Amino acid sequence: MTKTITFNELRRIKDSLPSGSMALIADKLNVTVQTVRNYFGGTNYEYGKNCGIHIEPGPDGGIVILDDTQIYDMAIEILEKQNKDA
Repeated sequence: MTKTITFNELRRIKDSLPSGSMALIADKLNVTVQTVRNYFGGTNYEYGKNCGIHIEPGPDGGIVILDDTQIYDMAIEILEKQNKDA
């Protein structure tokens, strides 16, 4: 299932994640931490893979189309749990 959001929204989600979340997501999906970082807008493909995001120029940092929402969904779940526990 695809999802369309703004690049700035994707970065806000990444910046809101508690410390260690990238490693937790990477471990659960059996991918490198850099692959998860690339999903959130990183560009180090030497140590990580592209995770099916497409960025198009536009307002609010541009439009991001997520081909696979698995990492996005896990990040939202972590944030919801964090807000519930707070």
